[in-house]
Amino acid sequence: MKKIGMIGLGNMGSAVARNIQRAKYPLYVYDINKEAGKNVIDNGGIVTNSPKELLNEVDIVVSMVFGPKEIEDVLKGENGMLQTSCKDKIWIDLTTSSPTLMRNLANEFEDAGGYAVDAPVTGSLDSAIRGDMIMFVGGSEIALKKAKEVLDRIGKTRRVGKYGNGYVAKLVNNQLWKIHASAIGEAMVLAKKAGLEPDVWWEVMKGGAADSFVLHHDVPSIFAGHYDPSFRVELALKDLDLIQELIKEHKTRAELTNAAHERFKEAKNRYGDKAGEMTVCKVIEEDANVNLQVKGNWIAPWEVKHPEEN
Repeated sequence: MKKIGMIGLGNMGSAVARNIQRAKYPLYVYDINKEAGKNVIDNGGIVTNSPKELLNEVDIVVSMVFGPKEIEDVLKGENGMLQTSCKDKIWIDLTTSSPTLMRNLANEFEDAGGYAVDAPVTGSLDSAIRGDMIMFVGGSEIALKKAKEVLDRIGKTRRVGKYGNGYVAKLVNNQLWKIHASAIGEAMVLAKKAGLEPDVWWEVMKGGAADSFVLHHDVPSIFAGHYDPSFRVELALKDLDLIQELIKEHKTRAELTNAAHERFKEAKNRYGDKAGEMTVCKVIEEDANVNLQVKGNWIAPWEVKHPEEN
């Protein structure tokens, strides 16, 4: 059986790592935060001291870190993966990052004899826990074939063509997501002020032209009043910065994206960068002096269990 490495043990990375462990693969782990991933380590994850050390021990590496700077350090840092032999190693990256940067890093990894696959994810922490998150997967046919057994254990793949297209798909996916998340707050508050209660509004929107993942998945975090801190405002702003870079590179119009970006900045200024992503709606809620909370058994994303644990 192949040995797998996991770099990045945040909320999402730890959920991915646990699904690799459930498939009985020997798992080596690394995170710059030595306190991260306790549940993974408690279930047999073997701790390494650097990406270089981890790569020396495994056949396949999965990485999921904060953003471009962090993933570049994983590859090119003092003890990065490119500081040791990459021959025949397989690298699957799930990070949300810059397509241009990642294509350059993948070229260096493959020039050193390895195989690179990009597989940024969409969904949320609960889908990562269950193992049914969607991954936008790019890379050569031979790289994808070599990575398939691990990809199949951690989510559902959607092929997007050459390496780097996964990052493009993820960024435009998040572009739409952030715009919709921003707009939902305005719609909910308007409905409430005009006499339509939030729970009634939510039910009647489903299945209509305004239906979406955000409506189904994220509105309950507003009802519950926690606004989903499993995905923080700082992550939303990091993604929006990357989206703006892509827009600037390709010179496309972005009035709606710009407005959403400003709304997320406003949420950060009011509630801090560790606040939940849906505080982008709390801004509108507070300014209108309304309360959108609804009593109910709202299961938070981090409370979801893997099917084997139910």
